[in-house]
Amino acid sequence: MQRMYVGGHQAVSSTDFVELALGTPVELWLGVEGETEEERAARLDAARDILADNPSLPDDVSRVAAEAIEAYAPELFNVVPLVRPAASRNRPRKGAAA
Repeated sequence: MQRMYVGGHQAVSSTDFVELALGTPVELWLGVEGETEEERAARLDAARDILADNPSLPDDVSRVAAEAIEAYAPELFNVVPLVRPAASRNRPRKGAAA
């Protein structure tokens, strides 16, 4: 089993890894299902305070996301267009109404 550490802390799940890398819980940015308007307002106030204290956080998050994509999902960028064979384009399908 591979172990991952961020800043000396072990990340035991992908959520732990993201939280340790960002220094904040994911729910702070995404919210939680069923939160009240009051809870949402408090969460957004906390997020604004964090961004005010760390204005480079959005750039850091983008960098971490790009590095993760590059390292763990290179196949996302291997796009191959699917081409329909020329012979079947103009020929009606068997059983199709003309």
